[in-house]
Amino acid sequence: MLLEVKNLNVYYGAIHALQGISFNLEKGEIVTLIGANGAGKSTTLNAISGLLRARSGSIYLRDKDISLTPAEEIVRMGISQSPEGRKIFAPLTVMENLEMGAFTRPDAEEKRRTLEVVFKRFPRLKERQGQLGGTLSGGEQQMLAMGRALMSQPALLLLDEPSMGLSPILVEEIFNIIQEINAQGTSILLVEQNAQMALSVSHRGYVLETGKIVVEGKSNDLLNDPQVMKAYLGGH
Repeated sequence: MLLEVKNLNVYYGAIHALQGISFNLEKGEIVTLIGANGAGKSTTLNAISGLLRARSGSIYLRDKDISLTPAEEIVRMGISQSPEGRKIFAPLTVMENLEMGAFTRPDAEEKRRTLEVVFKRFPRLKERQGQLGGTLSGGEQQMLAMGRALMSQPALLLLDEPSMGLSPILVEEIFNIIQEINAQGTSILLVEQNAQMALSVSHRGYVLETGKIVVEGKSNDLLNDPQVMKAYLGGH
């Protein structure tokens, strides 16, 4: 098992944001978390990446408990996050943003090879490598956020709302890239408001409601589940 989350409880002050959730992700999988705003999806990713501390419960990466591990060490261990809202460094160039993603990697030659892979995956970033991050379009900023996360060569990539604010054609492009990244060996935990797209590219899914997992299963089964269709896929 690559990732295992067990009985995770996270609070914001008195608010019980995650209420004992448990789920797992096997090596090579795309697993998606879907749910309404405020369901706890981003909180889950931030707890896994060490940006939030759980009150109780455990997070295991390759059977090692990382619940109390500092965020920068979690990156070194193989988890990288492309955050909601992209959060690129707007005053830095595209190249400088990508270099920031590789801050845990001291080997210059290895960084160069990874950069070549990222530029091959995102040719627009190569074209704009000297451009300031803040001047990129929304779609390009999303590609930069994903490229920056890939610079640490993660075993597990956490993607938080990669389609947010993008045109339908760009959404399709981003999801094609997500599938390609996975096909080349990177496991992905995907948080996404666009449940239809998320389930169409993932292997399994979990539905979060107010901090609890209420439905789980293979993505195809969830796409055809009347309860899920009605709540998240616009069906009746």
